Amino acid sequence: MPETTTERLAGAATLEEVQRIVRTTARSALVAHGATLVLLDGDLCYYADEDSMSPLWKGQRFPAANCISGWAMMNRQTVAIKDIRFDSRVPQEAYRPTFVRSLLMAPILRPEPIGAIGCYWAVPHTATPAECETLESLAADAGEALERFPEGLPARGFIS
Repeated sequence: MPETTTERLAGAATLEEVQRIVRTTARSALVAHGATLVLLDGDLCYYADEDSMSPLWKGQRFPAANCISGWAMMNRQTVAIKDIRFDSRVPQEAYRPTFVRSLLMAPILRPEPIGAIGCYWAVPHTATPAECETLESLAADAGEALERFPEGLPARGFIS
């Protein structure tokens, strides 16, 4: 019987392996055009890893207060946006050069926010309750796995 994502994350030996499992699972499970793993770094959102049809923000940092992943962490809730062009929480200048049209972002809470997982679509997409549940479950498992590698995590932020 194939290993579940939970089992794969529990058995991950490195932070890089956790990141790979999270980004690839998020993208494939939600049939998304892209997925990112964001870590909270002080008052910044650090886009630690991505699996995407074209480059997004890997390696970049954005102020949590001006970032949809930061919004998800600060509000401790998953956010689904059908069309990012019409949502004031989305920094248009950061998204304009990308393919992203729709997104689903789930915070990673342990119990305080440590990151978020984002899935993106190149077309308007209404996230289903099942997709939200899938991403939230992955975020919970990712939080457990990430905490096993505290030396690789950025400084915890001000968000509470």
